Amino acid sequence: MTISMSDILSVTNRLLCREDFLVRIEKIAAAHPAGIILREKDLCESEYQELAGRVLQICRKHWTPCILHSFTAAAAELKCDALHLPLPLLRTLTDREKAGFQTLGVSCHSAEEAAEAEALGCTYITAGHIFDTACKSGLPGRGIGFLRRICESVSIPVYAIGGIEPGRIAAVRDAGAAGGCVMSGAMACENVQEYFAAFEEGSDEIS
Repeated sequence: MTISMSDILSVTNRLLCREDFLVRIEKIAAAHPAGIILREKDLCESEYQELAGRVLQICRKHWTPCILHSFTAAAAELKCDALHLPLPLLRTLTDREKAGFQTLGVSCHSAEEAAEAEALGCTYITAGHIFDTACKSGLPGRGIGFLRRICESVSIPVYAIGGIEPGRIAAVRDAGAAGGCVMSGAMACENVQEYFAAFEEGSDEIS
C-alpha cells in the first residue's frame, strides 16, 4: 500500500453527512488522508460489519487505510488489520487477538492512559479533546499543553482530536503530535479535496 503524505485521520459520523454516506467516503478516500476511522457507534455489530465491508472496498480502491472501530470480531471476519478501540476494550484483548492487527489505535484522555495503552501494545493513540468543539459542548478543550504532555509520555504516534482545524494544525504539530483527527469538517464540507489540502497549507481558506 502506498503511504499517504497526509497527517490527518478522518473519523466518520454518517449522521453529519449532507449526501449519501458512501459517496462521501469515496470523496474522502480519494483525497488520501492518513486514514479513515469508521466509527459509527450507534450501529450493532452486524450492521457495522455490513457497512464496514463496503467502506473497506472503497478505501482499498483508493489505497487509503481504513481503520475499523470497536468491533474486534467484525474486523477479523473482514480481514482488516487495523482497529481503533476505547482503552477499556483494549484491556480485554488477548495477546493473540492483538497480534491480528498491524495497526491498533486507542483513545486516551491522560498521560497515564497513553502510557498504559502503549504498554498494552497499541501502535498509535488519539488524545483529546484538545480545543473547544461542538461535539463536546460545555466542556473546555484540554489545550496544547495537555497534548504536549501526552506526546512526551509515549514513543508512539499521537493524533490530536477535538476542534482540529487547518488554522490550528501547526500548533498541533509543534506540540509533537503526528497529526490530527477530524470529523464534522470532513463529513459536511462542500469540497473534500480543498478541505484536506487546507491542512497541508495550514490555512483556513476552505469551503
